Amino acid sequence: MVAPGLGVEAFFELAQRLGLTAVEIRNDLAGVALADGTPGHEVGALASAKGLRILSVNALQRFNEWTPVRAEEAKSLAAEASAAGAEALVLCPVNEEGFWSDDATRLAALREALSGLAPILADVGLIGLVEPLGFAECSLRLKSEAVAAIDAVGQGERFKLVHDTFHHFVAGETALFPERTGLVHISGVEDKAVPREAMRDPHRVLVGPGDLIDNLGQLRALAKGGYRGPASFEPFAAEVAGSADIAGDLGASIAFVADGLKAQAA
Repeated sequence: MVAPGLGVEAFFELAQRLGLTAVEIRNDLAGVALADGTPGHEVGALASAKGLRILSVNALQRFNEWTPVRAEEAKSLAAEASAAGAEALVLCPVNEEGFWSDDATRLAALREALSGLAPILADVGLIGLVEPLGFAECSLRLKSEAVAAIDAVGQGERFKLVHDTFHHFVAGETALFPERTGLVHISGVEDKAVPREAMRDPHRVLVGPGDLIDNLGQLRALAKGGYRGPASFEPFAAEVAGSADIAGDLGASIAFVADGLKAQAA
């Protein structure tokens, strides 16, 4: 999402110029692999040529609405992700108010989806990254519910969490679960006029000095709890996507985050 207008090869070149060694790619950007039908193995070859790991493909949407159609979608996407050399597949829940009539039904559907996904992911050697979304209308807002469901189906080795700093803030959840986290998404919010409950994707910018949601504090707390995995930028704001110097913007944000974490460590 940092550069949704770039083709996948140009995106990989951007990552390489910034000195990065791993990337996350999406399957929902029009005209961009994997959404444009480029075979996964070609995407993987391009990444390998640039010396990059593909951490994950983002995402299987509405994963907790488990139907025969969703199962086939999961199989197809998992196969393409594996062919690309991805290590994981992000799983995003239904983001729709009132989709389930009660919590018991909603949580039962979550467990059913995890049970259905586990063998599909295992067959191609992928980790499932469950990403709760903090929005009030979302069917899975809390990491605690995701952890409980994963444990209930006995799949703690197959599924890990995405800790999204934006969604963690919006949900108001305090538990972090660093030991259960497989990926961190980071983005900042700088608009002081928007209350927490009104924050939405267009408010999400790169992380910098004006950040209001304590990205650095969240990252420090995760590290203190033992998290040693990657962080992936996920800004959705139009001004980020339309930047004339995304490499410079990203470089500045990477430096801000890295320097902030080093200062705390010192």
